[in-house]
Formats: sequence, structure tokens, C-alpha cells
Amino acid sequence: MSLVPHRFLLRLAHPCLYEKNMPLRKDARLLDLSGDQRIDNYAAIDGEKNFADVCLGWNELGIGIQVEVRGKQQLAVGNPERPRGSDGVTLWLDMRDARAGHRASRTCHQFHFLATGAGPEKDEPAFVQTKINRALEDAPLVGGGAVLLKVQPKKSGYLLEAFLPAAALNGYDPDEHRRLGFFYAVRDDELGEQLLNLTPEFPFWEDPSLWSVLELGRG
Repeated sequence: MSLVPHRFLLRLAHPCLYEKNMPLRKDARLLDLSGDQRIDNYAAIDGEKNFADVCLGWNELGIGIQVEVRGKQQLAVGNPERPRGSDGVTLWLDMRDARAGHRASRTCHQFHFLATGAGPEKDEPAFVQTKINRALEDAPLVGGGAVLLKVQPKKSGYLLEAFLPAAALNGYDPDEHRRLGFFYAVRDDELGEQLLNLTPEFPFWEDPSLWSVLELGRG
């Protein structure tokens, strides 16, 4: 296997389409993102298979992420005190796409959306924001109540939907900055880890220069 994944060499700008009706406050669903909004990680180039579909959308109010995990036979496991060891997705965002530096700034964020682990019975979804290791400056931490999160169990997995309001995204200005830095990692105790375009040997969790580009568009 190549030390550097072939798809990392492409360094593509991933389109993130505008979604006017987001979040859906009077619906059982929080989001309703389509296949056109799926982020393709081109796993087949490196001979890998995905177990999750990841979709992103944006509007003036904020950014939404939708993750559908398939192929599970066991219940999801989660612990908000160990977010990177829990079933769910971690999303890294840089509101300025400043990928020249190896250390995060105040516009870089690390958000964890867990399929379970909260509530009295520890069976409710959980949101956790953590600081990025070795950051030059830390992004402000947002209260969990400000971020909308829903998880719908399915026969062989789950559907996770989350909406990050603009107030949670320090530096969010889609009129002036349409290109964002971003990376994602979907983790599952049963199925493994699905990454955007790297392997775990790369320190993507602390190095924004390894992240890809998310381009906010109107479709």
C-alpha cells in the first residue's frame, strides 16, 4: 500500500451546496440533504469501501451535516468524555481555509457528534466541541444546547443529523469567505474508521494543512 493515499494527491475542492430549508424545526427530520450534497471521498481509488454517506449543506444560518451509517449489527457505543473513541463523526472546519500553516487558529474548529452517550440512560446523541491540539489560538467553545442534533436508529445503522449555527462557527462569513478548510472522520466500534482522504498515520486532528477544501456554492 502506498504511504500517501492516492486520493490525497488530488487535493480536490469539495462542493457544499446551498440549502435554504435548514434546519427543519417542525419535522421529524432536522435536515433533508440529497445525494447531490454527498461528499465523495473517492475511497475506491485506494481500494477501500465506505460504510457511511456524509452530506453537507450551508445557508446564512449555518452549516448542516448528515451522516448515514450502514452495515452495523451491534448498537452504537458512546462516551462524551472520550468523543474520538465513540461511534459518530468528528468534523474539522477552518472558516478561512488557511492551510499554509500546520497549527490551528481561532477560526479552526473541532466538533464531535456522537450517536449515543448522553441522557440519563446514556442512549441519547451527544455533541462535544474540543480544542485542537497544538493550536496557536483556540476557537471559542459553544454550549451544547446551541447545536441541533438528532439521531434516528435504523435496522443496520443510524442516521445522524446536526446543524451548526453561525454563532458556533467563529469567523463564519459566507459572503466574503466561500472556501473553508475541512476534514471528517466517521468512527464506528464495529466497522472501523472512515476518513475523508487520509490514513490514521497522518496527524489530521491537529494539522489544518492536511485538510481539504469545502467550497460553498449555490448549486
